[in-house]
Amino acid sequence: MNDLTIITTASIALPASPFEGRHFIDGTWCDSANGETFERISPSHGVVVSRSAKGGREDAERAIAAARKAFDVGIWSRISGKERATVLLKVADLIEANVERMAILETLESGKPITQARGEVSGAADLWRYAASLARTLHGDSHNSLGEQMLGVVLKEPIGVVSIITPWNFPFWILSQKLPFALAAGCTCVIKPSEMTPSTTVMLADLLVEAGLPAGTVNIVLGFGQPVGQVMAEHAQVDMVTFTGSTAVGKAIMAAASGTLKKVALELGGKNPQVIFPDADLDSAADAVTFGVYFNAGECCNSGSRIIVHEDIAEAFVSRVVALSKKVAFGDPLNPDTQVGAIISSAHQEKIDGYVRAAVAAGAKVQLGGATLPIAELPGRFYQPTVVTGVTSDMPIAREEVFGPVLSVLTFRTLDEAIDLVNDAPYGLSAGVWSENVHTCLEFSRRVQAGTVWTNTWMDGFPELTFGGFKQSGQGREIGPYGLDEFLEVKTVVMRIGRTRPNWVRA
Repeated sequence: MNDLTIITTASIALPASPFEGRHFIDGTWCDSANGETFERISPSHGVVVSRSAKGGREDAERAIAAARKAFDVGIWSRISGKERATVLLKVADLIEANVERMAILETLESGKPITQARGEVSGAADLWRYAASLARTLHGDSHNSLGEQMLGVVLKEPIGVVSIITPWNFPFWILSQKLPFALAAGCTCVIKPSEMTPSTTVMLADLLVEAGLPAGTVNIVLGFGQPVGQVMAEHAQVDMVTFTGSTAVGKAIMAAASGTLKKVALELGGKNPQVIFPDADLDSAADAVTFGVYFNAGECCNSGSRIIVHEDIAEAFVSRVVALSKKVAFGDPLNPDTQVGAIISSAHQEKIDGYVRAAVAAGAKVQLGGATLPIAELPGRFYQPTVVTGVTSDMPIAREEVFGPVLSVLTFRTLDEAIDLVNDAPYGLSAGVWSENVHTCLEFSRRVQAGTVWTNTWMDGFPELTFGGFKQSGQGREIGPYGLDEFLEVKTVVMRIGRTRPNWVRA
């Protein structure tokens, strides 16, 4: 552990008092009906950083009623795309003006590095701007080839009231992958952020008001999955649920929503491989692998948590990754030089460690790390950068989402074998291939079961490019033009011109 890069000091002072979060319902800030609150303790610094209203069934039902009324009245759903785009663009500007205070709070609640949090909050503004462009270009189809007496029109209309349930690992970014697209479509929304990272969502509400969003269009209920998330998924007045989180919870949401047959969009887990061929730029690939596994402490649905390396280069390539891993700066997330911060909770840290211990017991070998990372100056939870070799495809560490800074290494000899290993996992969120041979890259991209395939890069993304997974990584898509389509219903209108319909009843 002495050869790791550890940062123990912060450049930003801890807040003097916790952030106070309340529900935002029908344009009004309010406490819970039962008066209860809950606290969030920083996973890196061990101090209370936020205190939030703890919502119950009554609060969730009030928020849903407000969203339903706002949608049915049409204060947002029936205005022009230009008017909706104007508000979304104002929100984007306000996000950029408030990056620092939002990023600090996100770092305090999640444990992610401040530099990363700044990038995510400022980058989210671009998602809002892109969604605004879609609001102005939304259109259906017309069919004038049905005969001279007939005209057919296909309309795209907002689906209605949308429940948005977001996770703790990218609270503001993932909210911005959903909310502006729902608003661009004309929907009204009820949002429940994770109870571990609620506060940047609360801060956004102030910006929505300042931008001119009508009351009731967006409502926020703070609290836990039970009962708030349950009500949001099963309620008959909700037309759609969109959720990002674990596959297990995603299945529970599908079950809760099934009673009303509402639409469900899910972005769930991943076991994302990078496949490295001998002809690849191995220096670039090693850096991308190191980034892919340690970014956000591995608490990322797109984490490159397994690599599949050609056996001829496996030993040398792993040595490169281990050497780079030792240079990655772990430690205090309030220091801008820190690259990897704290683990979200003690329970999650134990889960990560359990995967490593189980792999070792099954015959795998730890090349680096494999244990918690105590930092004397910080009371929080950290885990060492970890590389595990000798992994076989039947081990849980190779098949399940570890969600931590742990890299599993498998090997292959042929392209077919590599693709089989990629597709053997139950997930299909993303995959990557490293090769100078364009034919190898193209064949890999066509045959792997993944919603996103990166070739000679990792985790590059743009608002224009749709995101989502295959298999147990979920259903539906986010961002890009298809991300808007998720929040739309399609309606066919058939019109007869003039009095040309032949009578069915005989005279």
